[in-house]
Amino acid sequence: MTENTTNARQAADQRKRAAADWAAAAMGLTDVDLTTVSADASFRRYFRFPAANRSIVLMDAPPEKENSAPFIDIASRLRSAGLKAPAILEFDLDLGFGLLEDFGDTLYRELITRQSAGEIFPDLFAVLEGMAHRVESAGLPHYSETALEKELDLFTDWYLARQRQRSLSSGERATWDQVCRLLTTSALEQPQVFVHRDFHSCNLLQTPDGPGIIDFQDGVRGPVSYDFVSLVWDRYISWPREQLEAWMLEIHAGLPVECSAAEWIRWCDWMGLQRNLKIVGIFARLKHRDGKDGYVEMIPRFYRYLLDVLPLYPEFRDLHLLLEQDSCAP
Repeated sequence: MTENTTNARQAADQRKRAAADWAAAAMGLTDVDLTTVSADASFRRYFRFPAANRSIVLMDAPPEKENSAPFIDIASRLRSAGLKAPAILEFDLDLGFGLLEDFGDTLYRELITRQSAGEIFPDLFAVLEGMAHRVESAGLPHYSETALEKELDLFTDWYLARQRQRSLSSGERATWDQVCRLLTTSALEQPQVFVHRDFHSCNLLQTPDGPGIIDFQDGVRGPVSYDFVSLVWDRYISWPREQLEAWMLEIHAGLPVECSAAEWIRWCDWMGLQRNLKIVGIFARLKHRDGKDGYVEMIPRFYRYLLDVLPLYPEFRDLHLLLEQDSCAP
């Protein structure tokens, strides 16, 4: 174990003790026994402890690395819209500690299978429709052209350049720039609504009152198709094209969109391309910048999603040919 690793663990242990002391004081207890719930790709950690015949979740979000004000704001927006976000019992933004309602441990990741999806997805589509129709998006950051293109750059900067050590020729760069313009234009021409930005089976929990929504602090005002494609192009189950299109048509009627079914399918496909290019780049960045190697194992699935969709549209022929090259493929 290196000295840096040892120091990081010691700092984490000290912060956990400080969090426990803060939680005990906030709840009027002598002490609390924190049990680790999870950590994620950010610097946030979550713990659980019992208090007053119920379970409480403690969020640890170091303020120098995580701004928790958006989490508090968006939790209020979701709950005001009648959606199941955790109640915030206490939060100290200066310390980066918060006490939240506990939704338990039953992630939809564990519930969604090829056999159960037909029963489960209607409830999740209802959440998507509620977010698009009822969640107030005024004042949230806009999923702007700049933001969308910055995300796309993650693919070339971190996946191609760092993970694959593959630079682009001038012609390939021109192809890439044209793809970015097409994808961002498609995203911006869609109705703009509240977007969770990470709406998938690991951020949804089964509760007695319906799907519980977590990890929404990066929410923005953006393209109406974004959260839907986050859900169906899944990191654990790859759905056949026929099923994806059936779901596209099913949710089309429930969202605030006035377009043909064919245009809606294109919106979903192109939004999925933008998101999946970004995800491949993020997973590479997590390895090379943050030392989190485990996410690289998921790159082939999302790369496959790209190769599945690109051939459907002549506009992306050159990018498809590029990504099929051995020097680019994972």
